[in-house]
Amino acid sequence: MDPELKLAVVIFALAYVGIIAFRRYKELILWIAILIAIPLKLIVPLQLISGVEWNIIGIFVGSLILGELFIVSRIPESVSDHLTRRSSSTGVAFLIIIGFASFISIFIDNVATVLIVAPIALDLAKKAKVSPVAAMVGLAIASNLQGAAILIGDMPSMLLAAWMKMNFLDFFFYRGKFSIFWFIEAGAVVSFLVLYLFFRRDKAKVKREHKTEVVSMVPLYLLIIMIVLLSIASWIDRKAEWFGGVVCVAIGALGLIWLWKAVPEEFNGVLKRFDYRTLFFLIGVFILVDMLIEKGVISEVVGYFNSLAIKDEFKLLSIVVWFSVLVSAFIDNVPYITAMIPIVKGLAPDGSELQVMLIFGLLIGSCLGGNITPIGASANIVATGILKREGWDISFMQFVKIGLPFTIAATLSAYLILYVVY
Repeated sequence: MDPELKLAVVIFALAYVGIIAFRRYKELILWIAILIAIPLKLIVPLQLISGVEWNIIGIFVGSLILGELFIVSRIPESVSDHLTRRSSSTGVAFLIIIGFASFISIFIDNVATVLIVAPIALDLAKKAKVSPVAAMVGLAIASNLQGAAILIGDMPSMLLAAWMKMNFLDFFFYRGKFSIFWFIEAGAVVSFLVLYLFFRRDKAKVKREHKTEVVSMVPLYLLIIMIVLLSIASWIDRKAEWFGGVVCVAIGALGLIWLWKAVPEEFNGVLKRFDYRTLFFLIGVFILVDMLIEKGVISEVVGYFNSLAIKDEFKLLSIVVWFSVLVSAFIDNVPYITAMIPIVKGLAPDGSELQVMLIFGLLIGSCLGGNITPIGASANIVATGILKREGWDISFMQFVKIGLPFTIAATLSAYLILYVVY
């Protein structure tokens, strides 16, 4: 094995271990690895620009800004209030709130979704004098699930789009077949039945005295414009290289201008809450994985997997899906899926249906696996942090009790339908 290839593997592995062990400092660890790799000539300075998928970075930035604007607008809270006032019991109300969170997380970052909807669930639990633990866990895991459904929902979907050159509509229908959106929704339907089992006994009547007033509908209009423009991206930017990013950044900028003019007292708060750390982390992930590609590491790993000669397509898909579920239950799925997409892509002929099926399976497994444990996804960490702040200290196994059956139900249904279709 080439010495540079070995060194690249060592640096990547050490960075990965550091990210797992010191999650709070993952951005710093990633960039330390990059700065070490540059003088060793594993990364050339040009890769700091050329190795980054700037189109995906633009989509991420614009979507994140729009998520913050939705928090300011209070549209989700108002809609959720409206829905829960019409529910027959506390259990049904919790399911409605979780379902609504699941819906908006299709378009908005999962963490932002939890922050938007959590106060409603907590308020309802206090009025009904019941524990909010199951509701908060349900919020987090349902948001994680739906974040994978479309291009702008979550980072793993954006990474998938970058590698497969997929546009917004490709997440609904890809090469004339059902695409990732429908597989995720199938998983959502089945897993929602699992959540129902945890809430069916909450028969207390719902009492909501206050009504949340909407500050402005502008963020909703901007979201609609973004979706419409992204839906026509394939006609303008066939290789998915620039249009989506430009659209999302432009709409995000328009949203900030509106905020500055209409709600100036919120402007500084939105800028402070913007997730700069995740932005730099995502850029660093692109650069480090580009190093692996340029040094031939990915080709070596693909060669090893091919040498195992696994011919059965269902067996190969099952290995990809359930291994991803297991890994993502304990580590961040962004560096995992970034490293694994080129490897999985190499397991099948380029452009083949088997290749598409395996990569879709990778996305399903890596996104849903994070729902098993309280450390598997950022939304889980945020939800358990909110519970602790409110005096409800949820244990690791309490989370797993809800997250594990939810994940098994969602993953099993999603990947079996994926296999049938492809």
